Amino acid sequence: MYILKCCDDSYYTGSTWDLERRVIQHQEGLGARHTAKRLPVELVYAEEYDRIDDAFQRERQIHRWTRRKKEALIVGSETQLPELAKKVFRLPQT
Repeated sequence: MYILKCCDDSYYTGSTWDLERRVIQHQEGLGARHTAKRLPVELVYAEEYDRIDDAFQRERQIHRWTRRKKEALIVGSETQLPELAKKVFRLPQT
């Protein structure tokens, strides 16, 4: 499972059997549509799994995370993740 940072500062999360090959594909515009329109990309985070379905499950989990939570993971601030997981409810303004 990997996270790329695109030139527009957006993040792309994916999973693959061959990380090096997949990052090259993204750099060449042959990856996902999201990254193809936002080149160049930079690999900023990766986790390794024995089974691709475990990596895919982790990818799906991270897709649902906020930007702040992804950035905490990227910089290694795992202790912040539980706090960042709390939902913030905003009351409508009257």
